[in-house]
Amino acid sequence: MTTVMGFVRGGDHMLVSASCYGTLKTFAEKWLARMNVEVELYKPAIGAEIEALIKPNTKMICMESPGTVTMEMQDIPAIARVAKKHGVLTMLDNTWASPLGFKPLQHGVDFSIEAATKFFSGHSDVLMGSITMNNHEHYDVLRETQSILGQQVSPEDCFLVLRGMETLALRVNAQGESTLAVARYLEKHPLVERVMYPPLESDPGHAIWKRDFNTNGCLFSLVLKPGPERAFHAFFDALKHFVIGASWGGVHSLAAYYPAALQANRPYPATDQPVVRLSIGLEGAEALQMDLEQALAAYGNALSSK
Repeated sequence: MTTVMGFVRGGDHMLVSASCYGTLKTFAEKWLARMNVEVELYKPAIGAEIEALIKPNTKMICMESPGTVTMEMQDIPAIARVAKKHGVLTMLDNTWASPLGFKPLQHGVDFSIEAATKFFSGHSDVLMGSITMNNHEHYDVLRETQSILGQQVSPEDCFLVLRGMETLALRVNAQGESTLAVARYLEKHPLVERVMYPPLESDPGHAIWKRDFNTNGCLFSLVLKPGPERAFHAFFDALKHFVIGASWGGVHSLAAYYPAALQANRPYPATDQPVVRLSIGLEGAEALQMDLEQALAAYGNALSSK
């Protein structure tokens, strides 16, 4: 939001991925739109064809790849080339990959956004973010914006993120290996209808991930065989290693639930079913698979019971 506030003004047109972070979409649609900013949500799995959406007053394209919850991949280099051609600014939420997995600035993106709360911190005990850019004039604008908005961080928060950065590569690699193993296991489970995870060969965005990304991430989503709400309650109640939570990227595994209504209300929905999102920590793939196995068994029992 800081980047948007720094550069977008009334009368501008802004393109926002329909699968970007929910808070940004809410801010754009419920705040910026009331300030005479023309907000347009675009299909998440888009590339150079975004050129057809650019208008003379388009100021910024807000991207996230993979997308929040439903994990759509965008062709970031293609979008960045189109944006440069038309003088449009681009920003990318790169939290899923971290700079170890994808370097947005090297692919032509103007602003790389990281939720340092997640991978950078690694311990789920701090709230912080970062904006990286190559253009010093852009930095001057954002430094002023930060001051006006009163955005400050404490020395303790800085210490916690610096502490986490010391083990960043080790955690990203270890969690990525476990995540791929767990995702492959779930992909074959009879109660799992779909796994949304670009490192899997079956994912629609796999080719783009393989071309541009170097890490597996630790976050993915799945759609279970259709069932009543009580079945999802049984699934989550049975989990032992996975804690219910949303601020992923730490050393402990998390699970979150997104009901069907959230998908139905979204432009360009990837599914009309509830979505379960998992963040894989450092507990070990085998232990996590066993935990999911018994949770899925509870889900299956709830499906078969009247």
